Amino acid sequence: QLQLVESGGGLVQPGGSLRLSCAASGFTLDYYSLGWFRQAPGKEREGVLCISRSGSITNYADSVKGRFTISRDNAKNTMYLQMNSLKPEDTAVYYCAAHSFCSGPVRYWGQGTQVTVSS
Repeated sequence: QLQLVESGGGLVQPGGSLRLSCAASGFTLDYYSLGWFRQAPGKEREGVLCISRSGSITNYADSVKGRFTISRDNAKNTMYLQMNSLKPEDTAVYYCAAHSFCSGPVRYWGQGTQVTVSS
């Protein structure tokens, strides 16, 4: 069955770093644009970053600019979110997703992984 499996979430102190991974099983990510979303308690889910099939980056959250980086490794069928200089307001459940296009609807969702930034 088609799945996206996330890992790397956890508890980190403000100013720290975390690297999230999202691995596909049952299908190849080569043909998809790949996105990271997040949802804080009581808030709507928001897009963070998306990387196209060709490697073009779209940023949806100004608050993460210069701190978060999205990347993909098609050979490993995996994509990543590198998060640096983390702030308490980054605390959320983070979801990976596969799209046909970054501007289009999500085709497949990961299960979500909790990121908590606290001292």
